Amino acid sequence: MNFSNKYCNSLTQYSRFLTREVSIGDLKMGALNPIRVQSMTTTDTMDTKATVEQSIRMIEAGCELVRITAPSMNEAKNLEFIKKELVARGFNTPICADIHFTPNAAEFAARVIEKVRVNPGNYADKKKFETIDYTDLAYESELERIRNRFTPLVKICKEYGTAMRIGTNHGSLSDRILSRYGDTPLGMVESALEFLRICEDHDFYNIVISMKASNTQVMVEAYRLLVAKMMETDRNYPLHLGVTEAGDGEDGRIKSAVGIGTLLEDGLGDTIRVSLTEEPEFEIPVAKLLAERYSKRAGHKAIKEIDFELPYNPFEHNRNPTREVINIGNQNVPRVIADYSMKAEVSAASLFGVGYIYSVPLDKWNLSDMAVDYLFLGDNAISFEVPGTLGLIYNSESWLKNKEKKNAFPLFCADDYFKVKERSTTLNFVAVTSNVLTDEFIAKIKNETSVCLVLDSFNTHTMPELRRMAIDLKKVSCQLPFIIKCNYINLKEEEFQLYSSTDIGALLLDGFGDGIWIKEKYCVSTQMCNSTAFGILQASRTRISKTEYISCPSCGRTLFDLQETTQKIRERTSHLKGIKIGIMGCIVNGPGEMADADYGYVGSGPGKISLYKGKEVVKKNVTSETAVDELINLIREHGDWVEKKEVEAHN
Repeated sequence: MNFSNKYCNSLTQYSRFLTREVSIGDLKMGALNPIRVQSMTTTDTMDTKATVEQSIRMIEAGCELVRITAPSMNEAKNLEFIKKELVARGFNTPICADIHFTPNAAEFAARVIEKVRVNPGNYADKKKFETIDYTDLAYESELERIRNRFTPLVKICKEYGTAMRIGTNHGSLSDRILSRYGDTPLGMVESALEFLRICEDHDFYNIVISMKASNTQVMVEAYRLLVAKMMETDRNYPLHLGVTEAGDGEDGRIKSAVGIGTLLEDGLGDTIRVSLTEEPEFEIPVAKLLAERYSKRAGHKAIKEIDFELPYNPFEHNRNPTREVINIGNQNVPRVIADYSMKAEVSAASLFGVGYIYSVPLDKWNLSDMAVDYLFLGDNAISFEVPGTLGLIYNSESWLKNKEKKNAFPLFCADDYFKVKERSTTLNFVAVTSNVLTDEFIAKIKNETSVCLVLDSFNTHTMPELRRMAIDLKKVSCQLPFIIKCNYINLKEEEFQLYSSTDIGALLLDGFGDGIWIKEKYCVSTQMCNSTAFGILQASRTRISKTEYISCPSCGRTLFDLQETTQKIRERTSHLKGIKIGIMGCIVNGPGEMADADYGYVGSGPGKISLYKGKEVVKKNVTSETAVDELINLIREHGDWVEKKEVEAHN
């Protein structure tokens, strides 16, 4: 890979980016150590008993590093008692203090526990969404102010052997960074590097870095850019991976896998925190599943190395331009293909799992927001009229028997497309694997105006093989639209969800793919497979089919019951397709993440809520009892409210 866009060891051979080893108490992170998993307590840090009990549940679930918030000096002091109680009960798992606005709390915590996390966006810095036109001299003066405020902590960490995480959050970039670099991945990276340079000036290197965002596109771009800059300057600090405010349930897991998994695929990442709006011990199994997948990745079938300049920018999301064939490619949203080729029978009722509900009394179809675009039937027959929005794909020989049906299209295997006498005049799917997709084959097929390719892989290292195929097409300016097809067998539900989200989401984040096709056997129900497919598209922000919730995990700073409130808001707003709602427990990342959401619900004090439209606070100190109703009213006032019954009637 050309150095100008190099951000990992290899895009085709699984190879972990070798970082320096960092010591966090007895825990070693980075270098050749396993990918570590961690989480954060949700209890009040001043409640020693509750925090210790929750920490133990996390540790017993597999948590290797416990993070605890310390928003003031009182909480920082109590960390010492929490640590002593854990040790007394036989638990030596290191603790990390989570610090945001209070340098004195960080300085105390660094003397009594193993690690401190500082957020460059609000540690001795500020965020009021003010745009400041800095001269170079004025900017240097600000950096000097921060240097003076941050240096005491660096010296303490060095003296006590305490590790540090420089944790940049997209939602809390300072006004200074925003004014100079904008709300960009580059701004996130520079924010961390400013603090890193101060550490290095004092010969302190026991550091981990993170670049977290709730937007998976921004998150992946920021980490890649950070690594690229580290490579250019011979740095190799360990990486803490996470998608912040991922949400809960299926959505939170898929979104986390899309972001974290994309980076793990390229060998990046030394520790993981999956941020779910659930109890912290439930985050650990998800993180472990993501990490353990790569302990078995070595020795996969070889994929052609990339020894040329990448034909796309890996640090900026742009959709790969392709030709439009019916409703696939060009500006169309990525299409979803459901695989019905292995079903014993295809009935009208069986389409319920893919978003088509047939009403017998009314003799009409109702479509959900997650209605698939195409069914792959293989050689299966279908004996009923399907909705006009649904395309039917048959194996090429079976298509000959069904070609008179509306929206019926053939699937060919590579060169068979050129051998047959009869093809569709409008749309032909052509399945190819990496060994078939040669320069000669591409040159032969690239001008076929009715062709949509299906890129297929059975490699253990599925995503990079599919990416290599996509790059080969782009390199020679082949603009045929293509479907990403992934195959899974004998996986547990959560494995299926996380692995497919990683493999497909990574390609979508690189701008590749005009549709997705998940073929699974003995894994999950048809309905779960379908919801996963649409969830991946939503998490990668390439096709929005439902309301998006940017919801932080609870922590000791949270000012209301986050899980209960998130569920209340979901119940009232889940029908508002395409709307993004931020639900933040406190003001640390709340105002910043609101800039990425349409509406925001942020804790501002005990029992008090601030409501946002974009990044602007429009109502302050709303009581938590009425805040959900006030949020609904705010959405109404701005013309984004639709009644549920209207949505149901439309469907």
